[in-house]
Amino acid sequence: MARLTRVQQQARTRAAVLAAARDEFAEHGFVPAKVDRIAERAELTRGAVYSNFPSKRALYLAVLIDLVERAAEPRATVSPSSRVDALGVFARVWLERLPLVGDPAPGGRLQLRSLDGVFEDGHGPAVLAQVARLEALLLAIALERGAPERRVRLAETVLTLLDGAGHRAGTAPGFGDPFDVAHACRHLAYIDLEDVWAPPHLPYVAPAVACADAWTAPQGLVDQISGAEVDLANGLVVVLGAGRLGAAEEAVRAAKPGEQVVVAVVTGDREETGRLVRLRVADAVGCLRRVFGADVWQHVRLVLDDEALVASAIGITDADDETEAAVSVRDGVVVARARGRGAGHAAGARRREAL
Repeated sequence: MARLTRVQQQARTRAAVLAAARDEFAEHGFVPAKVDRIAERAELTRGAVYSNFPSKRALYLAVLIDLVERAAEPRATVSPSSRVDALGVFARVWLERLPLVGDPAPGGRLQLRSLDGVFEDGHGPAVLAQVARLEALLLAIALERGAPERRVRLAETVLTLLDGAGHRAGTAPGFGDPFDVAHACRHLAYIDLEDVWAPPHLPYVAPAVACADAWTAPQGLVDQISGAEVDLANGLVVVLGAGRLGAAEEAVRAAKPGEQVVVAVVTGDREETGRLVRLRVADAVGCLRRVFGADVWQHVRLVLDDEALVASAIGITDADDETEAAVSVRDGVVVARARGRGAGHAAGARRREAL
């Protein structure tokens, strides 16, 4: 038998660690789980575990990402015909993760992608709040389908209801009827939330700077929504740190209808914050893909810029969780740049004025 290459051996070790960790977390949950037991299950040393994952939290997130990606379902080709039906179908898809009455509590929480007890500091919850705003934006765009009205508050309300049902299922499996929750989500479509778009800080955002800079677009980047490679030769490119993801809507609203908007997500901590963002994005997009055809997102593209390739291409050498920068690209040339709060809106507005 041929000897494994170093890369093959590393892949085998990583797979063994993930499998052992999945069993450990399913049996004990995150907090009581022990890295030493994971090493024993994998027949590896503790050092081998930490050489692949720097912390128990990073390993737990990697396990959840693996579960989400393995559970990928066929994508919808046709979207529901009405907003009411769309919310009902989306809720049913989301609620499939709820554990049943007889499921063990730790295993059920794993199925729920539970993050209870995983982030005790303030940074993790702050990032989760920003990711939740991005999730709501993606759902809202699908519900709007190019119409002028804003549906972000509706999307936020639906996601809040579903997240609450998930939390209750984690603490009291079997309580409540998922069909009632899905029915409630359908009827949220009838509520007038008076959703308007008027962030108070935007009038004070510094305008983008006009330029005519050469643009070498990164290649091979994949849109998390469609799964296709992203073409960065034209449109608005916005780089947002994990702590600034809520600003994605500013870029989307500022762009001219039909103009491509690429949101590239960066972080200063790939192992934990990066995995947290990847988990939530993969989970949310996986649900959305099963409900809506790819056309509902029209011009919006989402890239997880783990290697900071997009950030580097627009001149950012110190990308972190607070990064906020944007460029407007036309026919392979950067025609406007902006950085700091409101950068996506500034670059998008400048582009609209120039067209």
